[in-house]
Amino acid sequence: MQIINQNLKKQEIKLKTENLDDIWYLSHIIDKNDLIKGKTIRKIKLGDDQDRNVKIIKKPVFLKINVEKLEFNPDSLRVSGKITEGPEDISLGSYHTFHVEENTTLTIIKDKWLKFQLDKLKESSEDKASKILITVMDREDVIFALMQKKGFKVLSSLKGDVQKKDIEQTTKSNFYEDIIKKIKGYDKRYEFSKIILASPIFWKEELIKELKDTDLKKKIIQATCSSADNNGISEVLKRPETQEALKQDRIAKEVNIVEELLREISKDDKAVYGLKHTEDAVHAGAVEKLIITDGFIQKQREKESYEQVDSMLKNTESLKGEIHIISSEHEGGKKLDGLGGIAGLTRYKINY
Repeated sequence: MQIINQNLKKQEIKLKTENLDDIWYLSHIIDKNDLIKGKTIRKIKLGDDQDRNVKIIKKPVFLKINVEKLEFNPDSLRVSGKITEGPEDISLGSYHTFHVEENTTLTIIKDKWLKFQLDKLKESSEDKASKILITVMDREDVIFALMQKKGFKVLSSLKGDVQKKDIEQTTKSNFYEDIIKKIKGYDKRYEFSKIILASPIFWKEELIKELKDTDLKKKIIQATCSSADNNGISEVLKRPETQEALKQDRIAKEVNIVEELLREISKDDKAVYGLKHTEDAVHAGAVEKLIITDGFIQKQREKESYEQVDSMLKNTESLKGEIHIISSEHEGGKKLDGLGGIAGLTRYKINY
């Protein structure tokens, strides 16, 4: 996420989404009754309803809406509400939907930004991509690149000597050893969280067979590309495997917080779960960490019961508690959903 401008005196932040993960973050940050403004596409009717020649055109316009509804799916976020500001030919009070996708620029205005929302924005804007190595290879070429917030930086390249068919297998094996040595060296220097290994057809699988380092193997995610050059790296950056790698650090943190919760529950100690018990603990000022899944949030919004959750978030924050929003898509989120989708780590044991 790129933070373009932040003016907390006006409770206003302008930002730009840069990848699909940013959209996930925004689905938790934007609330009902927030104001959203930015350039968007609006259908405009030309002509009278009685006119047979009436036309509907799509026109880029600058609008501000008061948010009433959010709908999230993995590749976009629909934010709908009544128009409060726009061109003269657009009726104020009519409805419009912003489609928030990759590379969408918009401004969010709130009555008050909560600390956890600002923390989420900061987290999504940090350059964590440099912890990923991209290695693209084919039969005789390999190129190593460091993933950056915008694009990549080539670190080095190698060329294998595999021209002669009678010694191809021996030379190829040496080539794989050279690649593995390079990967190990870069991993020692940068301490990568993930390594994307990509190639056309089976070359990456052949390299994996030669790799004996089990710790290094755990970091590798395999992907497909059409060439072992800069174009191949650009291709890999767009692959779903790479988008998944970008999420891994966040997911690891989320799983750890859920495991901490489960340990406290197993000891019958400082934990509560389920909406009623968690809400009671929040209002008692006992919750140190409020943990909630995005699936639970979505269900509450669909039932138009989100105000109850919003009140819990604000109360937790006002008493210096932490707020952790967990994805329902991974193992930790599924476990939390099994407990009702909402829970809390408490400052002391609560007896029901």
